[in-house]
Amino acid sequence: MKIKAGIIGGAGYTGGELLRILINHPNVVIDYVHSKSNAGKFVYEVHDDLLGETELVFSDSFHSDIDVVFFCVSHGDAKKLVDQFSANVKIIDLSQDHRIQANHSFVYGLTEWNKSAIKKANYIANPGCFATAIQLAILPLAEANLLSGEIYASCTTGSTGAGQSLSETSHFSWRQNNLSVYKAFTHQHLAEINQSIEAIQKLYSGNLHILPQRGSFTRGILACITLKSEKSLTELKAIFEKKYKDEFFVFVTSKNCHLKQVVNTNKCVLYIEKNGDDVMIVSVIDNLLKGASGQAVQNMNLLFGLPETSGLKLKPVAF
Repeated sequence: MKIKAGIIGGAGYTGGELLRILINHPNVVIDYVHSKSNAGKFVYEVHDDLLGETELVFSDSFHSDIDVVFFCVSHGDAKKLVDQFSANVKIIDLSQDHRIQANHSFVYGLTEWNKSAIKKANYIANPGCFATAIQLAILPLAEANLLSGEIYASCTTGSTGAGQSLSETSHFSWRQNNLSVYKAFTHQHLAEINQSIEAIQKLYSGNLHILPQRGSFTRGILACITLKSEKSLTELKAIFEKKYKDEFFVFVTSKNCHLKQVVNTNKCVLYIEKNGDDVMIVSVIDNLLKGASGQAVQNMNLLFGLPETSGLKLKPVAF
């Protein structure tokens, strides 16, 4: 089985990661990679690590004679593209345009939690990177009706989380040896997380507070989540282990986790600690893979009845 895939917005970070995965995916042929600003250039002229890996050229046009298309475009642009594809083309949108489910036919693509719906879907809204890290850490408690009171998620992300466009806070000279908080309590991923909590634990009456931080590194997210629970550490760990025991990419560890365990992989590693009634859950992911392109391919595999791990056995970064 060969899946014909198109990528729109292939010159950015998530487009580059998709290319790296799909070029080596045993069941995928990349039909085109669209980029207005780079049309006519070889892909390896932009993603120069792909020199010798592919002779693909960026296109200034796209079409519907494919099986699946990935939208790796800016927020606000994806919703303009949907109607330009015929109904038989499956869409995986990596932007935030279709994550809130009020009035459209997209399925929210948090793979480990919406697997059955994803398998039957035509359109997938890929979750945000913070949203993925935080939800994998708290939704098992929501499912057990154990979320109560206020929840705080202090999340540090690498510079690739801001995309390729230059800004004051993405310059190396500003970011290096620096740390700052941004969008405190108002981050856009809060809405999709609250949507999931409301669907799973309808009577939760507390609030989730996200405190995002810009880290002095390029990729990865470490989310440190604190909440209250009377359950013992053993009971809490059992809930997580039961939920994720058959999942390929989510791991519950007894040793405090760190970014180098997950960078350049599609893994999420979770660590739980307890002191009195205070619970800390640490969740680490690669923001460009499990938080974006890796999860998108994981969802594509489910859409086409392939093994969930196809093309995703990536190696962790060396120490």
